[in-house]
Amino acid sequence: MALKNWSSELIDADDLSSAMDIFWEKGWTDGLPVVPPTEERVADFLDYVGMEPDEVVCRIADRNRVITAEKVAINAVMAGCLPEYFPVVVTAVEAMCAPEFNLHAITASTMGAAVLTVVSGPIAKELEINSGVGVFGPGHRANSTIGRAIRLIIINATGSASGEIDKATLGHPGKFSWCMAEADEVSPWPPMHVDRGFDAGDSTVSIFAGLSGTQVANHHAQAPEEILVSFRDAMFAVGPTQKELIAVLCPEHIGNIRAAGWSKSQVQQFLFETSQRSDADWRAAGEVVPASPDGSSRMVPVASEPDNVTILVAGGAAGAFSSIIPLWGGGAGSQSVTKRIQ
Repeated sequence: MALKNWSSELIDADDLSSAMDIFWEKGWTDGLPVVPPTEERVADFLDYVGMEPDEVVCRIADRNRVITAEKVAINAVMAGCLPEYFPVVVTAVEAMCAPEFNLHAITASTMGAAVLTVVSGPIAKELEINSGVGVFGPGHRANSTIGRAIRLIIINATGSASGEIDKATLGHPGKFSWCMAEADEVSPWPPMHVDRGFDAGDSTVSIFAGLSGTQVANHHAQAPEEILVSFRDAMFAVGPTQKELIAVLCPEHIGNIRAAGWSKSQVQQFLFETSQRSDADWRAAGEVVPASPDGSSRMVPVASEPDNVTILVAGGAAGAFSSIIPLWGGGAGSQSVTKRIQ
């Protein structure tokens, strides 16, 4: 295999321990050990997708940054990815550089958002991307390394190192790695990428500027209305007039909703109608909600429209635990992006 013409700095290290020290000292890691990105390993990744090192994947105009295939491959190797994962990583980087995602803002903000990567379609099963038990946790190579590759690219290729450009007050664990698939075999509805206009046979990557999720537990209810009303308080914590937020429904909850024959749009409509409170109550909770011109009270929803609630089905078969995930800027300052994997 012929080696490439690289633009990146070449480093000689005596051993693995020395390499780790160099990478740490240069600020090239997330604080954890990395796989040394040797020329051979990086070339393997580029060859897998037929890209040259200097091929431009995307540009970040706000920072005058150009992210090349070489930079993406280096960080994917460092994260521990396999070459088979590289098409997902490349597509995710293309998506997060879309202007509507507003990568510069979300990776510099004190709000502390992380890039949530959702893989849909056949490739999710081919790569064994977890959608089941512990979907947001450790133990699955594809989830862990794809999500970590995105974080390392944000650190090294966009310059958003913690404490430098990244000024997150708290952050959250998703800033290490946050990647999942949808549990299509459990869901009674079409997957998200089909809702967004792609064919069922397409493989896609969707990215969201996700804040820390809130767990929603309801172990007793069986009727959809009784299950979904449990989401109300978690949604109230998100704030009013959201342009997008995510509801992750676990298999136990979705089983009862499926048995009742509810559609995805019915779930969205119920969550929209249930999570409303008066403008006065929102203001009392510290939210900025303008009063009505005539001074009368009005009800203000969490989600501006029913379909602003993005529904994902995921999680282990046991346990009635779902989740609400708010998005940076209420889904208006940063819009989610879905792209087809080539």
